[in-house]
Amino acid sequence: MAAGIRTVILLSFVLALGFLLIILSCALWSNWLPLLVALIYVLSPLPNSLCAKVAGYDDYSADYNSAFVDFGNFLTALMVVSGFALPLTLAHAGVITGTACLMSVSGGALVYGTILAYSGFFAESEDVF
Repeated sequence: MAAGIRTVILLSFVLALGFLLIILSCALWSNWLPLLVALIYVLSPLPNSLCAKVAGYDDYSADYNSAFVDFGNFLTALMVVSGFALPLTLAHAGVITGTACLMSVSGGALVYGTILAYSGFFAESEDVF
C-alpha cells in the first residue's frame, strides 16, 4: 500500500485533533499539568528507534543481539503506559477534573496512534532484491 499525500493530510489532521484535545483539557480548566501527556507521547517512540539503530551484530559473536531492541521496547512501553496513567492519577488525586482526564487520554491516544500510523506507512523496507 503506497502512502500518498492523502495519507499525510489525514495523519496531520488526526495529530492536530489530538493536540487540540490535550491543549483544551488544559486551557478549559486553567490547569496545565495534562500538557505533560503531549510531551510523553511525542518522546515515546524515541527509545525504540534509537535502540533499533544500536542493535545488530557485535564484534564478539555472530548472533544478532536483540537486547537493545528489547530494552527500547520496554522504555517505549513504559512511556506509553505513563502517558495513559498520568491523567488518570491526576484525576484520582483531584488535581484535574474527570472531563480533563478523558480529553487528555483521548488526545494522547490520537497523538500516539498517529505516530504509530506514520511509522507504519513510511517505514523503510529492508528487502534486498
